[in-house]
Amino acid sequence: MNRRRFLKTLGGTGIVFAAAASGLSQCDQMPEEAVQAWKGPNAELKDREWILSHALLAPNPHNMQSWIADLREDNVITLLADNKRLLKDTDPYSRQITIGQGTFLELLSIAAKEKGYLPKIDLYPEGSPEETVFEIGNWPIARITLVPSSAVQKDPLFQNIRDRRSNKEPYEAHALGPEHLKKLQSMEKFNDQTLGFATAQEEVSYFRNLAKDAMVTEIKTPRTYKESIDRTRIGADEILQHRDGIDLHGPFFWWLKTLGLMSAEKAMTPGTMAYQGGLDYALGWSQNTFSMGWLITENNSRVAQVNAGRTYVRLNLLATRLGVSMHPVSQILQEYPEMKPLQDQFNRRLGLEGDQRVQMFFRIGYQKRPAPSPRRNLADIVRA
Repeated sequence: MNRRRFLKTLGGTGIVFAAAASGLSQCDQMPEEAVQAWKGPNAELKDREWILSHALLAPNPHNMQSWIADLREDNVITLLADNKRLLKDTDPYSRQITIGQGTFLELLSIAAKEKGYLPKIDLYPEGSPEETVFEIGNWPIARITLVPSSAVQKDPLFQNIRDRRSNKEPYEAHALGPEHLKKLQSMEKFNDQTLGFATAQEEVSYFRNLAKDAMVTEIKTPRTYKESIDRTRIGADEILQHRDGIDLHGPFFWWLKTLGLMSAEKAMTPGTMAYQGGLDYALGWSQNTFSMGWLITENNSRVAQVNAGRTYVRLNLLATRLGVSMHPVSQILQEYPEMKPLQDQFNRRLGLEGDQRVQMFFRIGYQKRPAPSPRRNLADIVRA
């Protein structure tokens, strides 16, 4: 949002806005209950619930947290997608949601090892949906058997789970350092995956302009932008009620909402302050990006999508350990007609061949760690 334009608007109406003086500088803060999960699970939880309490901190599209963990079989967690929490317009084949299942699965695996279990993971035990299927929740994604083992090797990335973030802020004006780049490039990946980075500024400029154009395309396509607007939670009350989606809070957004300048209708209407704010956001992060990265798989099977999520979250955890920030900007990968020209240009630039597919595209750089995003209650995703 453009705060300068907002303050000018307030001044034009004769309203005096002095948040600190009026005692509003701390109003409308993130509800503590909505981010409680990031403080870690209750030590008295049973093992499977303790493990899942870490898994639900995984990054996922639009923060929809479309996970169902079925615990009705002893010592087993069966992972499914929630058909009520999909994204039909920006993710019509649920490819991105499937990647989000992979991030959850990998955090589950890491937490299981921390608890002394060897997680035996059977992907798609009943077969997988076709790549063009939208309602993917009809097929179990993974059946995880927890086998106690005194010889299990704990994963050092466990220590970074609660500190991991998707950092959407402007990044410091320099490229990824060579030592950090080397460590991230050499990270072990799942089979048949390619991890690439752009740090030379001419190349970065090309990719960030594509990323910006893709974001603007999504905003200017009414049905795809509405999907984001419908999942935007404005203010502490809405955030606490839903505990998912895109959260906006604090004195600035409180005033916008109170004065009627921020609503779903206004955000969808070109020429309004709320609509312009979305465009300003896209321009803001794209102008303040100095390194970018991508993850390519050799095909676009459901297993490849899940494993892309597993690799991505490991990269995010390693970056966290190194003090490096990451932010997915995967709009250009979305499979709807208006995005195809930009997507084709992107794929040609990366030299994709045959069935290869870019599964993740992201900003990477340096910035202070932001506050955590809301998370649903564990009970909301468990089927017992």
